[in-house]
Amino acid sequence: MFLDYSEATLQALNGLRDWSTMKWYVIPLLALVFYIYAFEIRKARNTGNWDIIACGLTVFGMDFFNETWNGWILIFTNRSAFWTTPGETALRVTIGWNIEIIFMFLLNGIIFAYMLEEDEKKKILGIPNRWFYAIILAAFCVFVEVLLNIGNLLIWEYPFWNRSFTGIWLIFFIGYFHFYVACILILKIKNLKKRFLSIGGIYAVPIIMNVIAVIAGWVY
Repeated sequence: MFLDYSEATLQALNGLRDWSTMKWYVIPLLALVFYIYAFEIRKARNTGNWDIIACGLTVFGMDFFNETWNGWILIFTNRSAFWTTPGETALRVTIGWNIEIIFMFLLNGIIFAYMLEEDEKKKILGIPNRWFYAIILAAFCVFVEVLLNIGNLLIWEYPFWNRSFTGIWLIFFIGYFHFYVACILILKIKNLKKRFLSIGGIYAVPIIMNVIAVIAGWVY
């Protein structure tokens, strides 16, 4: 079944979830993520404002979902996922997801939340500020992804998912923009219980998908 796999897929599968590749720099990065979340949780307890934590968890949950369906693309095509990360990493978790990306997206939603204006009705260039910053941050993520692709750290296999005009827009909308749209929608839920239940629903989808993959014996 591996005969049809792209070269980047074969490289990414080599060492997939291999803990012997772990590097010491993961420890301070993990501590940094823990510190930031602990700090924000303490603030939320004192102020009753859980927006920062909600955004952090939402963006990471959306990325978890993205990386899960990306793995399913490999399963169904028997060729390649939309994106693969075959380069050196401390730990490759899925075909297109490594621990460095995980740490980044654990913080990405917190960054987005801090960019937002306190007044959600305030506009920037005629655009509600939450949507403005969603566009800006998604565009920046696409820019970084293009640089990673140029450096052959992030490989795109399919002609519709590349640096073409159409491809860039697909990456913008399917790759990132909906992360921040999810945050905006989550922030509209004022009841904390309902808000975090909704965030739990975001995580439930990729968790179920991954359980199915494990039961079916799929490797991605």
